[in-house]
Amino acid sequence: MRNLTYTALLALIGWSMPATAAPSPAALYQKHCAACHEGGVPRAPHSVKFQMIGTRAILASMEAGVMQAQGAALSANERRELAEFLGGATLVDAAATVPRCAAPRATFDATRPPPLAGWGMTLEGTRHVTADRAGLAAADVPRLGLAWAFAFPGASRARSQPTVGAGAVYVGSQDGTVYALDFATGCVRWTFQADAEVRTGPTLEPWSAGDATAAPRLWFGDFNGNAYALDARTGGLLWKTRVDTHPRLTITGSPRYHDGRLYVPMSSSEWAAAADPSYECCTFRGGVTALDARTGAVLWRSYTIPEEPRATGARNAAGALRRHPAGAPVWNSPTIDVKRRRLYVGTGEGYTSPAAAQSDAVVAFDLDTGKMLWWHQSLAKDAWNMACFIGGGPNCPEENGPDLDIGAPPVLHRLPDGSDVLLVGQKSADVFALDPDDGRLLWKVRYGRGGFAGGVHWGLAASPTTLFAPNADTVFLGTEQGEAKPGLFALDPANGEIKWFAPAPKDSCQPGTAPACDAGFSPPPTVIPGVVFQPAFDGWLRAYRETDGALLWAFDTVRTYDAVGGLKGQGGSIESAGAIVADGAVFVNSGYLFGGRMPGNVLLKFTVDGR
Repeated sequence: MRNLTYTALLALIGWSMPATAAPSPAALYQKHCAACHEGGVPRAPHSVKFQMIGTRAILASMEAGVMQAQGAALSANERRELAEFLGGATLVDAAATVPRCAAPRATFDATRPPPLAGWGMTLEGTRHVTADRAGLAAADVPRLGLAWAFAFPGASRARSQPTVGAGAVYVGSQDGTVYALDFATGCVRWTFQADAEVRTGPTLEPWSAGDATAAPRLWFGDFNGNAYALDARTGGLLWKTRVDTHPRLTITGSPRYHDGRLYVPMSSSEWAAAADPSYECCTFRGGVTALDARTGAVLWRSYTIPEEPRATGARNAAGALRRHPAGAPVWNSPTIDVKRRRLYVGTGEGYTSPAAAQSDAVVAFDLDTGKMLWWHQSLAKDAWNMACFIGGGPNCPEENGPDLDIGAPPVLHRLPDGSDVLLVGQKSADVFALDPDDGRLLWKVRYGRGGFAGGVHWGLAASPTTLFAPNADTVFLGTEQGEAKPGLFALDPANGEIKWFAPAPKDSCQPGTAPACDAGFSPPPTVIPGVVFQPAFDGWLRAYRETDGALLWAFDTVRTYDAVGGLKGQGGSIESAGAIVADGAVFVNSGYLFGGRMPGNVLLKFTVDGR
């Protein structure tokens, strides 16, 4: 019963128990997959959806993604045969199926440097786009129409937030392919194949408009913990650096570039590995690695937990050694404070008990040396890993959650009186402000139910006058208590007072999509003068008036698309990545087959009247 439960829960989020060799893919599926995927686990993708997931995505998951533990027990040929069996199609080269640009669409445009500074739009992580960079007025938003859709071949989720510049749109994909798409048409200028899924949003090096000698770099990370630099003009590899040695290392947040350095956040999949009773839990510490942006050389590496993990001398009920301390991963992009020469990150829960003091915290590092300057822990004694999902598995920490991490990056915001505050959102549905000088708490409010899948997930946004906080408050475990308040909150950055609340519509899900469809607002908002763009689990992209939350425009992305080059695409849940607004266009990914959400594989571009 324990093994079945473990397998079922791993399938819930996309992992599986290690499989053994089987005489045929059909037999392997029946022995190790059918119990979950034939209806045994409601949120596990049913076998009828495997062909929607696609052969390449299934293979990528087994080789270097969320099902890597399963794939490691199979030979390369067995993985390929199983992927083709489940996907219903022979494996094809994804890059070869997409339409390539012809001149002049394939040409690098030096007159168009990147209007946005990476994932948070600004170094301060405000996700605020000025009018000149947005190129879109509030009065034009109701007229937005679909300009083109790009379908990622073989993908079941699209969660790499795109970036724009040089007349191109740069974005990663589930199978590790990085694309440079033509801004106007969506055709492919070049592709690059990374070692694993590219979940991070690429970061483009800035340059001066019209600099004909510009040779900007494009940086990103993959699920295997590698950071890359490409020639943004050609897609050629310039360098590749693994930013730490931990075997479970991942990079889920976008690297942050500033002044010749690349700051790479470090997270891990060890929280899932801990569900295996034989795993010696745990040794991963979150942190940031600073690289020379030109060469990829490591300049410094600092961990969110200063103490090195060690064996405690105790063993779990299965006989595996216990190790401590561990956890406090950095899931998202760092925030840069140029004036104070500091870098700020939010951290996740501890993996072991007692939870480290730097878990569920905001941590400040010296920008030049990596020295930890201060930390503010929002929630103590939050130690959790996936073993806690299986009825108190042997690696479940004594504290057993509640897993209310700070997955969103802090926002550095300037108040009208000239003072600065760090604005922070947490899964607990707490939003609070810290003094960036010393981490002192200035104010704190709770605006929703919060919980394991509640509160703030991926980010906040701030205009000069208002903080925008999405609330997920989704049903995930079925044990959530209290009133759920999914939607978008507007708060006063000076004191946290709520200015307005736009609740998530209760009837937004299409018939037949439950429980994969959920109304929760999980992705981060993006704000331009007068307008806040907010995607949601239900697949809708909505635009609200900044001053009062009135709905200005909405688009249901859950549909089939005639994509660029005659390919077919499918929209689904929107998660992790927010909308990009730049140069008169709005971009958003749609599709998120993870945690039981609706699959999809498209990047969508919207412009005024779809022109």
